Amino acid sequence: MDGGEAGQKKRGRPPTLVEINLSERGVLQRRAAAVTTSQRDALRARIVLGAAEGQSNIFIAEQLGTSVDTVSCWRRRFARSRLEGLKDKQRSGRCPRFTPVQRCEIIAAACEPAPSKDGLHGWTLNRLREHIQTLAIAKISRSHLHATLQRADLRPHRKRVWLHSKDPCFREKVTEIVDLYLHPRPGATVVCVDEKPGMQATQRKHDDRPATPGQDVKREFEYIRHGTQTLLAAFVVHTGTVITRCGPTRTAEDLEAFMEVVAQEIPGVVDVVWDNLNIHHGERWERFNARHQNRFRFHYTPLHASWVNQVELWFGVLQRRCLANGSFRSVEELRSAVAAFVSYWNREAKHPFRWSFTGYGQALRDSSREDRPWARAI
Repeated sequence: MDGGEAGQKKRGRPPTLVEINLSERGVLQRRAAAVTTSQRDALRARIVLGAAEGQSNIFIAEQLGTSVDTVSCWRRRFARSRLEGLKDKQRSGRCPRFTPVQRCEIIAAACEPAPSKDGLHGWTLNRLREHIQTLAIAKISRSHLHATLQRADLRPHRKRVWLHSKDPCFREKVTEIVDLYLHPRPGATVVCVDEKPGMQATQRKHDDRPATPGQDVKREFEYIRHGTQTLLAAFVVHTGTVITRCGPTRTAEDLEAFMEVVAQEIPGVVDVVWDNLNIHHGERWERFNARHQNRFRFHYTPLHASWVNQVELWFGVLQRRCLANGSFRSVEELRSAVAAFVSYWNREAKHPFRWSFTGYGQALRDSSREDRPWARAI
């Protein structure tokens, strides 16, 4: 007497008759044997294979360690819908705890500025939760609020520094400067000039601990200040050459003396790109230009948009590769390190930047590629 007959004589209603073809048998056998198959799908496949051999529900349940009701369910589902019947049905899920209006009100509350109270500024989950309950929008748990904000891709506790130029001639000034980068005047040299004030000569009190596998470099936070220096720099856009001067101050006289050096280093017509610092304006530069046969032409970046000036990119390179990891015991040592880096840059590393600008927004994106006044910067 086989297991099917023994199961039939014990108890239970007559099992649903199951017959499978060769194709279905192959799919079920692979599903039952594959190690990558989920336990749920493998169990259902074994139930159907046992049913196809004429085994009773009770016998299959005992062999697979499951309930008779489970065996009966998947047996009937297969007989009715074949392999599709072994898939889970779509479920309605739990009823939403909040209405769509309440969810929108919660998100709107998170988008509002946080009230300043008791010396607290900005949102935290707890503050936002209390604020929502104060507004009588809904009673919400901290975890549910966190999930709601995540689904809306909203992070009110995070901030990104942003500065918008309100210069009414922003487009015209940027177009003029970018056109200089892309299409300089014949025979002219485009030079970006700016100052890097506040370079600190800081000396680490203790040496860094070098990196090891799985461990970053460790740096002691204590340091000694030995003063600051200001760097005046001119970046030649189309060659990458840099002209610099380092000193303790950033006065108009300092800048004029530096521009005299630039005039000696660069013959011919020079287009100067710089920002709107007060020492960049005035009759001083008319007299300077007259001394040099009016071969200088000055171009001003828009207000609050000095990033259009390519020398800012070079300042970033200087900061990362020279200043950030240095330890300087005096301002003289700082100046020597900067001078050495400038010499290295002009000798081995100089290159023009592939600079890009996409600040015109939709108007720029809608224009054709040929009309876009940009280059790309790396």
